[in-house]
Amino acid sequence: MKKFSVVALGRACIDLNAVEINQPMEETATFKKYVGGSPANIAIGLAKLGQPVGFIGKISDDQHGYFIKNFMSKAGVDSSQLIFDQDGHKTGLAFTEIKSPSECSILMYRQEVADLFLTPDEVSEEYIMTSEMLLISGTALARTPSREATLLAVEYAHKHDVKVIFELDYRPYTWTSTVETAVYYNLLAQKSHIVIGTREEFDILENVSEGNNQETVKKLFQHTPELILIKHGVDGSFAYEKNGVCTRGYAYKADVLKTFGAGDSYAAAFLFALLQGKTLENALQYASAASALVVSRHSSSEAMPSVAEIETVIAKQTWGDKIHV
Repeated sequence: MKKFSVVALGRACIDLNAVEINQPMEETATFKKYVGGSPANIAIGLAKLGQPVGFIGKISDDQHGYFIKNFMSKAGVDSSQLIFDQDGHKTGLAFTEIKSPSECSILMYRQEVADLFLTPDEVSEEYIMTSEMLLISGTALARTPSREATLLAVEYAHKHDVKVIFELDYRPYTWTSTVETAVYYNLLAQKSHIVIGTREEFDILENVSEGNNQETVKKLFQHTPELILIKHGVDGSFAYEKNGVCTRGYAYKADVLKTFGAGDSYAAAFLFALLQGKTLENALQYASAASALVVSRHSSSEAMPSVAEIETVIAKQTWGDKIHV
């Protein structure tokens, strides 16, 4: 038995979600503060589902950084490897706009942010070897030295038989070009055991305008990946196994407030189900149910559902006979 089910690595930041919804951000005066960032949200989601979770990252040595560390610790995430930056770098800020259930946007402030200054010598091999899985967020590859720290963490994981989970988490404003993104996404995807992303994010990985699932998995299965999850929004998702089996997932009906946060809850619930020994179809049900719950709530991190909430959605809605929209 290992100490952690999952150790996540990458960004932890501040989300400032519009309190005044159904209007543009320029007319919004009030925002509510939450912890944000894909790997942080996934770690919090897993902790809420009862999993022992750790986190590796860097945050600002100021009130925003203290808020993040305190929140994650109280949420049940081990934050012993969440490092305070000593060189004046600040925590990233994300302002969210909720104009309507289908019109949401995020305005990011990520210039010289602390999470991208995690250095290789701040990544503990001993910490990673105590986990069953290492979750990597694609944004961590966007800049040096976080890029090298991330790749070193993956090497440690392989050395100690820790499964590598790659959540593509593409944020265009963090990268110099799509060509650069494709280079590093491919490098990490080829070293990962599970790769999770939207169809659009896999297009970025392949540097194509409109990719094909079958071609995508054919290329990646020549390398380390054993399982590839490709999400298609309300059209559901597809889980491809290296043995040629494809399992279809469907979207549960949701009372949508906003569109963001769904991907993080999806990943957390999916990994939880796998860790519990559930089938791929069950894991996709958990992932879709968690997504439906989070898009109906105001935050991403605080909104992460419990096991009971997820299982209530699964019990109440039909699965597989049609796509719920």
